[in-house]
This record gives sequence, C-alpha cells and structure tokens, in this order.
Amino acid sequence: MKTLENHTLLYDQECPLCQIYTSGFIKTRMLDTNGRTPFSDFFAEEFDFIDMKRASNEIALVNKKEKTVIYGIDSLLRVIGVRFPIVEKIGNLKPIKFVLKQLYSFISYNRKVIIPSKEKSDKTLQCIPSFNTNYRLSYIVLAILMTAFVLFSFSNTITYLSESSIIRESSITIGQIIFQGLFIVKLNKKTVLNYIGNLMTVSLMGSLLLLPILLLQSITYVSDNILLLWFGITASLMFLEHYRRIKLLKLPYFLSFTWVLYRILILLIILI
Repeated sequence: MKTLENHTLLYDQECPLCQIYTSGFIKTRMLDTNGRTPFSDFFAEEFDFIDMKRASNEIALVNKKEKTVIYGIDSLLRVIGVRFPIVEKIGNLKPIKFVLKQLYSFISYNRKVIIPSKEKSDKTLQCIPSFNTNYRLSYIVLAILMTAFVLFSFSNTITYLSESSIIRESSITIGQIIFQGLFIVKLNKKTVLNYIGNLMTVSLMGSLLLLPILLLQSITYVSDNILLLWFGITASLMFLEHYRRIKLLKLPYFLSFTWVLYRILILLIILI
C-alpha cells in the first residue's frame, strides 16, 4: 500500500471532522505517522512559504522536501490519490472539481457555527476561518429549509394539531431568526450572522433528533403522548445546546430565554 511521505496536513484540532479524517489518513497509512500537525503547533517561520490565512480556510498539505503547499480539496484529492489514483483523476475533472470546491468551502467557512469552539486567549495560532457572508447565508437558508421540512412532517403526525404546511413551518423558522435578531440588532453584522448560524445549527440538531420518531411513526402507530414527550425531550436538549453556544459566543444569556419565549408564543398561536 502506497503512503504519501514527507507531507504534512495542517488541520484544525478544534474541528472534530478535521480530526477524524486526518486521523483516518494516518491509520490507513495514506500519510506517514508524521503526516498531520495541529495548526496551532505549526512553526510558521520554519515554512514561510505557506499562506497561513488561506490555510485557516482550506486545509494545507505541505511538501516538506520540496517546500511546496496545496490547499483545500486539492490537498484531500492528493492524499486519497496516492491509494486511489482514479478518485484523484475523477475529482480533478472541471465540473466535478467545481462542485467539490463549493461543498468544501461551504463546510469549511461554516465549521465554527456547525461545531463551535472557545477562542483561546493566548497567542498561539488559531485555525479560525475567515468570515464569508455568502457561505453563511447559504448555510442559514439550507438550515431553514431542512428544519421546515422536518417540522412539517412531525406536526402532521400529531392528530389534534391543525394541518401544517411547508410555508407555515418555514415562516415559524424565519420568525425565530427575526425575533431573536431584535435583541442583538445593534451588534455588528459578523456577530449577528455568527449567532444566527449557531441558532440554525441548534434547529438542525433538533430536526435530526426528531427523525427517529418520524421513522418509527412510518412503520407503526405512535401515540400523540409519545410524540409530545419526544418533542419535549428534544426541545430541552436544544435549549441546553443553545445556552452552551451562547456562552461560547459571549452573548447575553437572556437570548436562550427569548428563544423559549418565542416557541411558547408560537405553540399558543397554533393551538388557538
């Protein structure tokens, strides 16, 4: 089995996904045992040919012998291509590579709102992606659509609620953003969009937690009481996660309680 030697990936040690796939490259021996280095432990002065700002957005693959570097999807295709050359060839076809680059950038620029981490107060290098408004808004829109679809499916399983629609659930999800936004409207755009990104990640997590009961409901009958109990547990977990993220973002704690208030108001409106 071929191994890409004398190469090192600079990965974000605060990103679980980055840890998993770089560790996988080591375990499968696509890279040697020194084939990855945490971004914060890297000595930039030793490899001054690396664009550290770009490396924080796109994982960098450093050729230590030739002193060259490639970034992002090119890095991943190069590593995988050592073992599976056909994958690298297909991935480098223009239309496929375009899609892969967009997908990679979408995940990379949003990774800190998908899985946030606490910024360190020391002076060590931190792998924090640049703020990109377009990718952040794309993530928010996608999260709204996915959340609305799951809530639409779940609402229609509860017999004594009025019939739902995608438009209603989308409006409720967007309404949550607007409602919460009223309390942070005076903050800068980056902070607001970072919060909304985290807010929608919490909604996505809730949607994922509702999927098992929806799957069960499609197989057998599940009573309304069980459905509501499941929803209550899901909402409680969402509240705890929202509160945790508020602390990481260093935003006012009351945002978690306005989050609850909005949901209570919407529930009352639906029931009435």
